[in-house]
Amino acid sequence: MDGKADCQQSVVKLVAAFEEHCRDSTSAQRDKQAGRQLSAFPASQSHSLSRKEDKEEKGQQGQRGLSFKCLRSLRSKIREDDWRRPQGPGLEPGSQEPEEKKIALELLETEQAYVNRLHLLDQVFYTELMKEAKTGKTVPEEVVKMIFSNISSIYQFHAEFFLPELQKRMEDWHHNPRIGDVIQKLAPFLKMYGEYVKNFDKAVELITAWSEKSPPFQELIADIQKRKVCANLTLQHHMLEPVQRIPRYELLLKDYVRKLPPQSPDRGDAEKALEMIFMVAKHSNAAIAEMERLQNLWVVYQRLGLEDDIVDPSNELIKEGPIQKISTRNNSTSEKYLFLFNNMLLYCVPKVIQVGAEFQVHLRMDVGGMKVRELKDTEFPHTFLVSGKQRTLELQARSEEEMNDWIQAFQDAIDRKEKRSETFKTAVHGLETDTPALKAEELGRRAPQWVRDNLVTMCMRCREPFNAITRRRHHCRACGYVVCARCSDYKAELQYDGNRPNRVCQECFIFLTGHTVLEDREGKHKGILEKGAAEVSSRSLLCSSLQLLDKNGKGGTRGWFVIPQDDPLVLYIYAAPQDVRAHTSIPLLGYQVRDLPQSESRHLFQLVQSRQVFTFVADTEELKQRWMKAMARSAAGITEEEEDEDEAE
Repeated sequence: MDGKADCQQSVVKLVAAFEEHCRDSTSAQRDKQAGRQLSAFPASQSHSLSRKEDKEEKGQQGQRGLSFKCLRSLRSKIREDDWRRPQGPGLEPGSQEPEEKKIALELLETEQAYVNRLHLLDQVFYTELMKEAKTGKTVPEEVVKMIFSNISSIYQFHAEFFLPELQKRMEDWHHNPRIGDVIQKLAPFLKMYGEYVKNFDKAVELITAWSEKSPPFQELIADIQKRKVCANLTLQHHMLEPVQRIPRYELLLKDYVRKLPPQSPDRGDAEKALEMIFMVAKHSNAAIAEMERLQNLWVVYQRLGLEDDIVDPSNELIKEGPIQKISTRNNSTSEKYLFLFNNMLLYCVPKVIQVGAEFQVHLRMDVGGMKVRELKDTEFPHTFLVSGKQRTLELQARSEEEMNDWIQAFQDAIDRKEKRSETFKTAVHGLETDTPALKAEELGRRAPQWVRDNLVTMCMRCREPFNAITRRRHHCRACGYVVCARCSDYKAELQYDGNRPNRVCQECFIFLTGHTVLEDREGKHKGILEKGAAEVSSRSLLCSSLQLLDKNGKGGTRGWFVIPQDDPLVLYIYAAPQDVRAHTSIPLLGYQVRDLPQSESRHLFQLVQSRQVFTFVADTEELKQRWMKAMARSAAGITEEEEDEDEAE
């Protein structure tokens, strides 16, 4: 009981900052994003968010991320020693017990208190809230699962494995004075905390949002919090315990290693265990940093008035700021605002009346193919030119330093994009390949990189499928493409091969020799399926290898699946990632996306429309979730509207 009281006291100290923030902002936080994520629930449950609440939420931008600010402050507080117990359990001041044993006993005692706290979260809060959720009177079951994330796995690990191992070792300390091997053996399992930490911010906001929307939910939590076991602390405070635990392991183990005698038999294992715990802590901190990055990205989208369902986690904000746009029509300037991401530039106009969003997006420019350079303009100093596929902009900075900063930021984004494009790789069953692409002036002068045979199922020129008898695979010695005999029935002298005649495809033959052939395929109309897999994949919303099961669900075919950016409502299916023609396509509009339980380590999901059902198998759960989200958006007809260039002036 004394250990539990002290643990409660340390928790109170550590969460003081969090408690203050929560008290000030309880009424301010609304979980608009979480509400949308639960849109799959019946409308009767989700319609309770009124239009009035939506308007209030727009005025509360910037409130997100509060709990992670608290995490940062708590993380620094954990480095202080006031949460540490001055001595181990049962040890009197001046005890002659070795210092390393005192720390080991402290680790054991704090672990016992921690398991009690996990029991409270999993077996009390989670169990009772889930029981009520199943009645349909409080909140959907999915909300409870989202709040508590993987707390059950964490509790089971500590209660059934970690704590018993520590207890057993401390009981046998006289004969085996070491704990490094125990921690070393179990440390890898602590990486499960990354998922909990990532979910923590969303969990806190869900508690706040549903406490306001569902009085029975709020009453049940308040009733549990009144119990003696909660020690007058809120659910949010108890949920901070797992976030704090990994840094505490690190600090205790550092102290333990420092106090070990040089010849201690535990030194080697303890140092290795400390290194492993350090990596786990780094993993946890990386999860916090990633969530902070995503939250900052979300704030930017809020400032732009864009809906949360278009937020792409792969986006990275590189630079933002005001700029002057030079008009070529009347030779004047106007104030604009730029948001430069790793893959796009948003060209915006500040709104005069800032109700909700601060800016209006007038133009989106892809970084791919973009160029930037300084302009020498005596009338408008500090100007630079940004030219892209969509438009060319003449922009003026406020100073030469600011201009150079912008040019450098643009160039960095362009270089990174080009590097990704050059190293764009597709994978089938773990194989990686680069698409060979020689420049025209290098054709015949340099040996090409050959496309692997197993990455194409049809001729890369005429798009007819290969077979083992009448249409076999050949390589063009000039460009490296895999082509059929009919498309490679030509010979041309290649400089890299001593000007000896080599087998080449028709297109390379025409370029290298200047001769014409009877059949001219230039200008041939491409059918809907005649989109090259590699080209489409490089400009896709999502692409990867999947398996499409047959109707009985026992077998199926594996292929390369792509949802193109320029055709986001259609799923294209290729036999291989370098094919120049899809063998089929599925219009996604109107389909429903269904999640299926994991079966024999297979990650299954379906597209369903009337009697038409397609069943897919993804390689991982994370890939499955990405495909379900992308398909659901396409099925709902969600696309990015093209901006009117006239409005961009």
